[in-house]
Amino acid sequence: MSTALVLNTATRLEPRGEALPPVPWRDPYSVSKADLAAYIQQLEELCAANPHSADLRTCLGMAHAVNWDVYSSMDALEEARRIDPENFWAQLKYAELHYRLRALNRAEEEARRAAELATSPFQLTVARKQIKEIRELQHSAIRNVEWTKPLTVPAVILSLMMAAMFAVMMWK
Repeated sequence: MSTALVLNTATRLEPRGEALPPVPWRDPYSVSKADLAAYIQQLEELCAANPHSADLRTCLGMAHAVNWDVYSSMDALEEARRIDPENFWAQLKYAELHYRLRALNRAEEEARRAAELATSPFQLTVARKQIKEIRELQHSAIRNVEWTKPLTVPAVILSLMMAAMFAVMMWK
């Protein structure tokens, strides 16, 4: 192993220093809406006080996901990835959110990136398990959500057909 790799790995394994707030649930389905709202409010205050903490933003994104607030969760996780592009957990949770939304191709890309960011065998195992689940779902899924073609031609054809039907109905 080269010395550059050893030094790079050693610097990435250092603890981040600050303790994260504990997650108030073991089962996300058993937490009450009031407790979850209070926890989200607390996390938002902590994020405002610590604007450079990717870990807090990741926790906030997870809390929003438990609250079924997809857009806020996506925003928080994207912000966490922007603050610290090397944060494994932010990347993994971002991939998991895409997996839950069934955007499987994007989820696999993001999970692969999380596997590249793994700094311990445990993290690598978690990322590989997620990639495996995504691939299994891709093989059994009826559809994979990915918009690669513009919808302008079908929209124009539909509009012309509706206009033609309107003209025929008005003619009689």
